[in-house]
Amino acid sequence: MENKKGLERIESPRYIFFGPNAISKIGEVLRSLSIRSPILLISGPSVTRAVAEDLASSLEPDYRILHVLTTGGLEDLMDAIKTARKSEVDLLIGVGGGKPLDITKILAAELGVRYVVVPTSASHDGIASPSVSFTLSREIEERFGRAIRVEAPTAILADTTIINRASPITFKSGFGDLVAKITAVRDWELAYKLRDEPYSEYAASMSLLSAKIAMDHAHEIRTRLEESTRILVKALIGSGVAMSIAGSSRPASGSEHMFSHALDILSSEAGVKPAPHGIQVAIGTIMMAYLQGQDWKMIKEKLIEAGVPTTAEEAGISPDMIVKALTIAHKIRERYTILGSSGLTLSAAEKLARVTGVIK
Repeated sequence: MENKKGLERIESPRYIFFGPNAISKIGEVLRSLSIRSPILLISGPSVTRAVAEDLASSLEPDYRILHVLTTGGLEDLMDAIKTARKSEVDLLIGVGGGKPLDITKILAAELGVRYVVVPTSASHDGIASPSVSFTLSREIEERFGRAIRVEAPTAILADTTIINRASPITFKSGFGDLVAKITAVRDWELAYKLRDEPYSEYAASMSLLSAKIAMDHAHEIRTRLEESTRILVKALIGSGVAMSIAGSSRPASGSEHMFSHALDILSSEAGVKPAPHGIQVAIGTIMMAYLQGQDWKMIKEKLIEAGVPTTAEEAGISPDMIVKALTIAHKIRERYTILGSSGLTLSAAEKLARVTGVIK
């Protein structure tokens, strides 16, 4: 089922450490890469800052560390670019959840240097992937006038002791992002059959395996034991590697992600904070699975088993916003999915949300 293709390029992390005290391997990684000073450390300004400062302290006897804080905004990115260029940094280390890691990826691509990821939560599959959030990528294109192609991290240090300290909602979000692969891969298959879009059976299988691993351990992941965190992190990394193999986010992102991006846009317009990405994606997965003729009830049961919100009310999302997002999701990006080219009518969207129990 592989398309006929020319030369393919696969980027994947060179080193992956995950488990208790994985962060202690940072010195070993830097020596193996022959890194020289200075190193630029990127983290968030609050929760992840302490982790980054501890990491910097452990490295400072041997390396000069520059530490910048980011909230994920473009101005922070521009300031970090100036700092890195002025100091001629040899490596970047991103510490945090989504935003610090996305900023690290963009910065590494713009500077042409390698980067290491130290995730502090298991909320999404961007840990190992050569991609950034859809919202940030749009802002980058508007600011730079061009897309910036990011690469996969050189190394990942996923310390389950640190990740276990994250908010419970991050685990639910990570689980939701993994379950989404079920509908994302089906959308990809559809685009391959109807639009002759490039397709990789290997990448698709790896993505689905990541979802299956998580769903097989839904109850354990809810308990947040070290071993269950290890399973979740491993599955998220596997999904990221699948994207590297495919050369796009297709194995991990389909109509359910477009629905989530639509919610982000509507939330911004309404001046309200969106629900966590993985939660929005999970709710989208239930509805898109219904449209695809997949076992949406089983998906919903697994999400409930893992403690993931499956209704608008549980997720704190307005029912009207759910319906509106369904009607505009097909326009979010040029990606063929079950939503087709014209999307859902208002009445069809409301019916879909009610039939699946997303809204009452």
